[in-house]
Amino acid sequence: MSRQGNYYDNAVAESFFATLKKQAVYGERFLTRDEAQHSIFEYIECYYNRIRRHSSNGWLGPVDYEAEYYNSIEGMSVHLIV
Repeated sequence: MSRQGNYYDNAVAESFFATLKKQAVYGERFLTRDEAQHSIFEYIECYYNRIRRHSSNGWLGPVDYEAEYYNSIEGMSVHLIV
């Protein structure tokens, strides 16, 4: 980041936090910080990083995209240059 408040430098993070707030925080009432932390952790680790479809990878969930990637390279020979 070049300077405070320059959102162009941090567009990916800004987009993620906007999505997080809209989908997991707004409208919720957390009684404790631990409850909020647990809810946000569950959203990120169990939903966002594994299931949620992303436009950047053809609207596949991350797990599906990774499986498709490894299936596409299976059987391809890899040549290392030493």
